[in-house]
Amino acid sequence: MSDTPQLRSAGWFGEGATGGKLRAFGHRSRMRQLGYLPEEHLGKPVIAILNPWSDINPCHMHLRERAEEVKRGVWQAGGFPLEFPVATMSETFQKPTPMLYRNLLAMEAEELLRSYPVDGAVLMGGCDKTVPALLMGAASAGLPAIVVPSGPMLRGNYRGQPLGSGTDLWAYWDEHRAGRIGACELAEVECGLARSPGHCMTMGTASTMTSAAEALGMTLPGASAIPAVDSAHRRMASASGARAVALVREGLTPQRVLTREAFEDAVAVVLALGGSTNAAIHLVAMAGRVGVRLTLEDFDAIGARVPVLADVRPVGEHLMEDFYYAGGLPALLAQLVRVPGALHPDRITVTGLPFSASYEGAVVHDPKVIRSPDDPVAAEGGLAVLRGNLAPNGAVIKHLAADPRLLTHTGRAVVFDSYQELQQRIDDPALAVTEDSVLVLRGAGPLGGPGMPEYGMLPIPAYLLERGVRDVVRISDARMSGTSYGTCVLHVAPEAHAGGPLALVRSGDPITLDVPGRALRLEVGDAELARPGRDPDPDPQ
Repeated sequence: MSDTPQLRSAGWFGEGATGGKLRAFGHRSRMRQLGYLPEEHLGKPVIAILNPWSDINPCHMHLRERAEEVKRGVWQAGGFPLEFPVATMSETFQKPTPMLYRNLLAMEAEELLRSYPVDGAVLMGGCDKTVPALLMGAASAGLPAIVVPSGPMLRGNYRGQPLGSGTDLWAYWDEHRAGRIGACELAEVECGLARSPGHCMTMGTASTMTSAAEALGMTLPGASAIPAVDSAHRRMASASGARAVALVREGLTPQRVLTREAFEDAVAVVLALGGSTNAAIHLVAMAGRVGVRLTLEDFDAIGARVPVLADVRPVGEHLMEDFYYAGGLPALLAQLVRVPGALHPDRITVTGLPFSASYEGAVVHDPKVIRSPDDPVAAEGGLAVLRGNLAPNGAVIKHLAADPRLLTHTGRAVVFDSYQELQQRIDDPALAVTEDSVLVLRGAGPLGGPGMPEYGMLPIPAYLLERGVRDVVRISDARMSGTSYGTCVLHVAPEAHAGGPLALVRSGDPITLDVPGRALRLEVGDAELARPGRDPDPDPQ
């Protein structure tokens, strides 16, 4: 047995096969009921494997197998694994949005780790909200922990063309609405979009947040980009299980890893990847769990000095499989560190080594996919923070996934008070939406949604699609999928439901979007905004 001192689990089982008091005797008897011998678990680090597998979550459909690989690593390192099922949050099926339940999973993870006889944890998952939720819970529980990302699925395929989940779903659906492809073609796309276990293989929220977890130092180097079905994923899972045991023996907890510098590096990586706007919400919440203050201003300031280096959809052309074969995140970090002040190489990670050890010597195998700072996809980060009288507390836009002609634009608002109204009326020619209009959706924020659903990529009227229009300015207090694209201003704060200025907008009002100037303005005078008829409804529901 290991000589590891002060194991937390010893508080349940006692120090030896006959040690402790009545409760320890009772706990040991129940372990025998489970079929475990004393020498299998007593005196060994007990590692909780938090597994969000379910029959309804395609991102995690392989995690039953991966949990066995993690257990193998734990056993080989002299630990004792226990698998815990946790809430599954399927971005593809759960309504109104898994965002409504992110903190619920964080609470579940924290309380499982607090209340059971475990010494450390392996956090498994990848589907959008799962990684931030598990990291938040583990950080609050304070036990040593490591993340096993579920990995991206294989690239899609349609008639010889690569497909990206989410991104091409929207694109081909618009082609169908425009009458350019029929039901048979759409059925082929439907079967070709998602071909294997794993999360979206575009740089959506899942790939963004697993990459952020790696950048934070909470995974093994290179773990985030390994395709879910690649044999390297099995090896990574086993190695992570072994490392979890070492983390317990070393007393290396998330609080030591998740520093201010770690979050700054995660923001830099998200921006260099052209990652999801949802990262702004999740990273701010994750930082708060460990007492780090992270703001939208940090995203803007870091974005000003960090170029986009990953040519991955929806900002670029390639997919996560290509990114992995090009060298994955270590290769991107080896390029990003060349930008002065972009990274903090000396901070510690779950490897027990400095962050720099995660990328030193990493090579870019395809410079079309992972660019150098001398030949970036874009000179500045892929997310812009906007402010103005329409968003006094800020709004965000993934401007690199937008039509450049719309980044400085003034147009007249067409307002929808709910997503249901939007769905019912968007194709009505009586709305007279033009390519210069500004579509506004309100009542879709954290309170109004509820839960801030991913409604922010508002559909374009079918009659505009038929004329070849593929982008217009869209503004909402909602989020959007990280796989989405277009000139979509999101997270407008305060939200309309809370009495924010978005509640004052009327159809026909001129709105100005000025991304270079980081501004979002309702071009209506103060006197008009103060008019009683303009007052927001204090309780729109």
